[in-house]
Amino acid sequence: MRTGGVVAYPTEAVYGLGCDPADESAVHRILALKQRSVDKGLILIAAEIAQLHSFIEPQLFAEHPEVLSSWPGPHTWLFPCKPGTPTWLTGTFDTLAVRVTAHPVAATLCKAFGGAIVSTSANPAGAEPARNHDTVAGFFGDKIDMIVRGTVNTQAQVSSIRDVRTGKQLR
Repeated sequence: MRTGGVVAYPTEAVYGLGCDPADESAVHRILALKQRSVDKGLILIAAEIAQLHSFIEPQLFAEHPEVLSSWPGPHTWLFPCKPGTPTWLTGTFDTLAVRVTAHPVAATLCKAFGGAIVSTSANPAGAEPARNHDTVAGFFGDKIDMIVRGTVNTQAQVSSIRDVRTGKQLR
């Protein structure tokens, strides 16, 4: 990921596609693979809250105990992002979707990378998200750089998304 790679990896409920969020080319590779508009914005996952401080003002986390009590876990929150956060991450919004993952493989990947990573479901638009290595390989083959093996909770739903400013659940 440090050299522009795109990686598939297990998360709490589905396989995700990830890359360095600061690498515009890698992010656009993911969007092209998914046939997804940049306007929608993306999710970042982290192993710990400190990995999100480049994108979200640290004090905002302390102001929202409901967020802290939901992490680590499959709960994504929309936060107002720092000025200068790339539009290839935020889309047409002034917020960024972030999560501290509870999945041991995804968290280890964030730790090894040294920061938050892009996390979007590993599937082309209109297809069900991949829940195993073979489905990811079938969708993307050699168009991605690596598939990290691991298991997902096949009974789980994709992460919820809530707006921290309103508490409204969006997914």
